Amino acid sequence: MDMSMIYGQLGISETVLKYAKEVEESLKDRFAEIDATAEYNQIKVIKAMQEARVSDVHFAATTGYGYNDLGRDTLEEVYAKAFHGEDALVRPQLISGTHALTVAMSGNLRPGDEILSPVGKPYDTLEEVIGIRDSIGSLKEYGISYRQVDLLPNGGFDYENIRKAINEKTKLIEIQRSKGYDTRPTLSVTQIGELIAFIKGIKPDVICMVDNCYGEFVETIEPTDVGADMIVGSLIKNPGGGLAPIGGYIVGRKDCIERAAYRLTAPGLGKEVGATLGVSQSLYQGLFLSPTVVAGAVKGAIFAANVYEKLGFAVVPNSTESRHDIIQAITFGTPEGVIKFCEGIQAAAPVDSYVVPEPWAMPGYDSDVIMAAGAFVQGSSIELSADAPIKPPYAVYFQGGLTWYHAKLGILMSLQKLLDAGLITL
Repeated sequence: MDMSMIYGQLGISETVLKYAKEVEESLKDRFAEIDATAEYNQIKVIKAMQEARVSDVHFAATTGYGYNDLGRDTLEEVYAKAFHGEDALVRPQLISGTHALTVAMSGNLRPGDEILSPVGKPYDTLEEVIGIRDSIGSLKEYGISYRQVDLLPNGGFDYENIRKAINEKTKLIEIQRSKGYDTRPTLSVTQIGELIAFIKGIKPDVICMVDNCYGEFVETIEPTDVGADMIVGSLIKNPGGGLAPIGGYIVGRKDCIERAAYRLTAPGLGKEVGATLGVSQSLYQGLFLSPTVVAGAVKGAIFAANVYEKLGFAVVPNSTESRHDIIQAITFGTPEGVIKFCEGIQAAAPVDSYVVPEPWAMPGYDSDVIMAAGAFVQGSSIELSADAPIKPPYAVYFQGGLTWYHAKLGILMSLQKLLDAGLITL
């Protein structure tokens, strides 16, 4: 079969294909390791589904209050088992990762409590939730304070200042696993476990919550395996497997989950209500597919790192580092590089490929943001996507790809756009 012909029909030149093929050939051993992780996690998910006795009756829709929704309750049992937590809250009513994090924090914090982030500033959309940037309804307005300890220049934890920052008001530790719009390293589950052990040694009753977005199933263990009291994420990222049309999850200690449920619905109602409206099958099947979908996305991230590092661009993680989430940061140093990269990702999409992404003032961010995401589910970042704030150091954040082949096409198309614009030479 003539691969150059089919790629050529999408505008990919022989020059780009030749360059990319050499990179891909060098990654066979890395890709085999990723496949082994996916196999382990696939069996882990199947085991959880079997133990929860999942049946097709659990796919039935409920409406209204959603009382006695067996599918919803069983799905939460599956999540608790798969992520080794005591309980779980998995709902289409959780509209995003930011919303799930807000519910988890709001449910477990009271006026006078303090949040501590020992890993620096959290993701941009949490700034208004916490009150780092003033916003209506922020935790700050409810008398909940915040402090942070930045990571050391080498990306390590500043244990000395973390110890000093923990005080009698410290109620919840917010640990962001992924890098967000930053070029710091993503935290491994082992590193997170070491940090939690240190913090619990100082204040055993503090709640350690991990923002697990983009990290699920990248490793064979999760933060709940190393002491996290709650892990939180979005179903239109890794665990939704590209099929979940909406939703978020919180997994962890039973008392923490109960408090979060009362915040999501209402005091006295908690987990007993919340109709699934016919999305249950997609949530189950998405979780089932998630380990292999995540593997494809990780391969795409490693491929992107190797492709662009070889061209002289700074990449985080670098081409050889171990992987702990699906995100690849590439620093272009100019707005033009970021924009052309995103144009390439959009042009590779199965949906809205003809659209040209442009920077815009997106709600929740303090600068214009460009987003490339021709997705089946709006905003789904387990699907092939890239986004970036248009501000120094002009780094783009690439993630997703429901298959490795789609992730590969996205990188090829981004190379072509940059080459055509004269921003790179191959």
